[in-house]
Amino acid sequence: MFYTYVLKSLKNQNLYTGYTNDLRKRIKEHNDGLSGFTKKYLPYELIYYESCLDEGDAKAREKQLKSGYGKRYLKSRLKRFLKREFKEMDPV
Repeated sequence: MFYTYVLKSLKNQNLYTGYTNDLRKRIKEHNDGLSGFTKKYLPYELIYYESCLDEGDAKAREKQLKSGYGKRYLKSRLKRFLKREFKEMDPV
């Protein structure tokens, strides 16, 4: 099984998309600072994932989610979650 996933940085709220065959291990690697690209924006939380039976499908889905269409899809799919997150960040 392969997974395409989206992480959200709790430091700057940016999203990171990737794929892996071991989702728990990969998230731990990100949060342990073992990924060069994401280490400066620790910590991360998993906010979305999809499973695929084939590695090529997971990799293609990662590429698609990083595109303009994919980003719009994620914003639409996670609309309620992202809206809630931004409300919690607003100062009262």
